[in-house]
Amino acid sequence: MTGIRRDILIGLACLLVAVLVPILLGGRYIVTQATVFFIWAIVVVQWNLVLGIGGIFSLAQMALFATGAYATAMLGFYLKVPMLIAIPLGGLVTVAASMIIGLACLRLRGPYVALLTLAIAQVMFVLIVNDTACFTNSSGCMPLFGGVRGIGQFGDLGLRALFPTKWYVAHYYVALSLLAIAVVFSITVIRGPLGLAFKALRDSPGYALSRGISRFKYQLWIFAVSAFFTGIAGGFYAVHFRVIGPTVFSFPLLLFLIAMIVVGGMGSIWGPIIGAALLMLADEGMKEFSDYRNIGLGLLVTLFVILWPRGLAGWFERLSLLRISDSQKNT
Repeated sequence: MTGIRRDILIGLACLLVAVLVPILLGGRYIVTQATVFFIWAIVVVQWNLVLGIGGIFSLAQMALFATGAYATAMLGFYLKVPMLIAIPLGGLVTVAASMIIGLACLRLRGPYVALLTLAIAQVMFVLIVNDTACFTNSSGCMPLFGGVRGIGQFGDLGLRALFPTKWYVAHYYVALSLLAIAVVFSITVIRGPLGLAFKALRDSPGYALSRGISRFKYQLWIFAVSAFFTGIAGGFYAVHFRVIGPTVFSFPLLLFLIAMIVVGGMGSIWGPIIGAALLMLADEGMKEFSDYRNIGLGLLVTLFVILWPRGLAGWFERLSLLRISDSQKNT
């Protein structure tokens, strides 16, 4: 109970600070960058559940993110579905896609899951890029998935019309709300019975299986439910930028996001968010040295893997335990 209370206090403090950012630092660039941070934080928080809690070495997270984004855009473009409805529908489409991927992959283990999920993501990328046949001629030759140009003009949330000069602030608070919901779900899973089930499967798989805890069933469940929030993040990403294209499948972006989990602390509640914030700041600082960006990112990840394998969250936890131990010795 103490852990949950601590998480609630940390979450409320972070939420209060985030709510005040547009008021105290109302610059457009800061707000829009923070909005992108919230989107990536949603992705890595849910990816951490799959990778750090579920023990699934999946590299399909960006494919699921793209599924939610494309589903949202296609519902708006072809069927004229309002974005308030299209985004959650895109999340459900992502769940369906994750179930198909999960049924194909989750009976495998370790690197085989990683290779198969990465192959599925690359197949999706190739199919979209090579999609050149005209599906509609309403605005010229338009492939079904938009091809290399992507899909645009599919609508928005209506916030640009309501707040013509401050729509980006409205988008900021929408992204913050989605992140808050994703974090609450993450805390519920990690601190709840599902987290205990995965911990039992990790520490004593034989005993867990004898007690009726099915690894496949639990992994498929966490894979599918986390995909919903990932798809929602993808849908909002498409709406925020008003276009979605195959760049979301890029390998550097995949590495950038998984580095956030490694640096922050895999399997922890706040680690992925800490890692996302740190790497977003580091990436911002290295924009003038774009040729060395990937090299710097690789060195940073290598440093953390060697010196702090549990990430920043693990380092903070160890530091707090040492302080408690020292205080008990002094008393």
